[in-house]
Amino acid sequence: MRALIQHKTLLALALAAALAGCANLAPDYAQPAAPVPANWSQQVDGKQVVPAAGGKGEQGVGADSIGWREFFLDPRLQQVIAAALDNNRDLRVAALNIEKARAQYRITDADRYPAVSATGTGSASRTPAELSTSGSATVARQQSVTLGISAYELDFFGRLKNLSDAALETYQYNVETRRSTHISLVAEVATAWLTLASDRELKKLAEDTHASQSRTFELSRRSHDIGTVSGVDLASQEATVESARADVARYTSQVAQDINALRLLVGADLDEQWLPQGLPAAASVLPAMPADLPSEVLLRRPDVLAAEHTLKSANADIGAARAAFFPSITLTASGGTASRTLGGLFKPGSASWSFAPSINLPIFNAGSLRASLDAAKITRDIDVANYEKAIQTAFREVADALAVRATLDQRLDAQGKSTAASEKSFRLSEARYKNGIDSYLTTLVAQRTLYAAQQALISLRLTEQGNRITLYKVLGGGWNERTRGGAAS
Repeated sequence: MRALIQHKTLLALALAAALAGCANLAPDYAQPAAPVPANWSQQVDGKQVVPAAGGKGEQGVGADSIGWREFFLDPRLQQVIAAALDNNRDLRVAALNIEKARAQYRITDADRYPAVSATGTGSASRTPAELSTSGSATVARQQSVTLGISAYELDFFGRLKNLSDAALETYQYNVETRRSTHISLVAEVATAWLTLASDRELKKLAEDTHASQSRTFELSRRSHDIGTVSGVDLASQEATVESARADVARYTSQVAQDINALRLLVGADLDEQWLPQGLPAAASVLPAMPADLPSEVLLRRPDVLAAEHTLKSANADIGAARAAFFPSITLTASGGTASRTLGGLFKPGSASWSFAPSINLPIFNAGSLRASLDAAKITRDIDVANYEKAIQTAFREVADALAVRATLDQRLDAQGKSTAASEKSFRLSEARYKNGIDSYLTTLVAQRTLYAAQQALISLRLTEQGNRITLYKVLGGGWNERTRGGAAS
């Protein structure tokens, strides 16, 4: 008998599981078309400033297929990035959000299946003689062991399935958000490291300029004492010396701030051996990025994928809202044995069972179900707009970076030649001043022009390398799916 009851119980559970999820009322998902051009071709006043797609890139592969260790070649920078990936708190929070979303998905998905529990109970009660119908005190005992399910919903219309799908998409959203945080962190650390390198080089330039001008000023002061240099020239030289000294102090402060910013990103103290003293050559640190990829590569960016997962989650929510209009059936059933004594639990005739199905049919709810469905549809439409905006934003970021990239080589060449010409002009002016041909004012102007040109060249070199990092980031680089640890390449 017990075997028959257990068989019926298992059969009921199997039937319930088979009937669950018979229909899915969620709309068929269709990926919205990307509201951007097919490539980044752009012309201004008849001149091409952004390359068109179609040719081979400088490396011939997409940025998202290049690990950050393959992109950032300087071993010092690699050490700093690896430390940041191990210690950064934002990345740690993003990873914990993934674990939280995974747990929440498992909770939601578990509602689709019956929860089977075993229960053992025992009770004893004594009735005094004056209350007993027999006229004597009685003791009643009952023991039972049951196996059953409680309030299991048969998912005929896919409500639970859609809620599970929505939770799964939320989990996938957090995965992509973590990838996006990873990429942003790599780019921010590299940019901060190069900014420190640039400011240290500017500081060195200011120190060298201050030392050179101090020596010149000391010689002029001695010449002024014997009457060969005018007071005007001496005052002008002193002004340049103090200006250079102010620059030294300013860049010293800036370098300290750069190190503090880098420490915050890394989340730990930094080994001085990892820090640059000046800007390294671009070819030895950041290989050139392909600039002629089609705009469809944006669909692989983590932030775009995250927006799409949000859209898919909203699509599933519509299915759950639609299913709420239909009846819901829940089952509560149990089977086991019951007896007055423990020994009697396993004797023939002790079998017990209960079966309590229930159905809930919405009749009147003042329009709340309709409002819930409308809200789900509006949320889906909002997420479509956000998805399209994410693509458009990504397109603009790439287009802007490519527009800057298109003229950087010309700007660097022009600035390099301008700096060389300024240096030549300063040397000639200095020689003419020493030979008494020109006043010091001409030399001072040439010196200031050279100093400004040298500063501009350093800043432009930083801009060039920063542009490479920007391109790498906005094209989805900096992540490698094969390894997910801090030392991922």
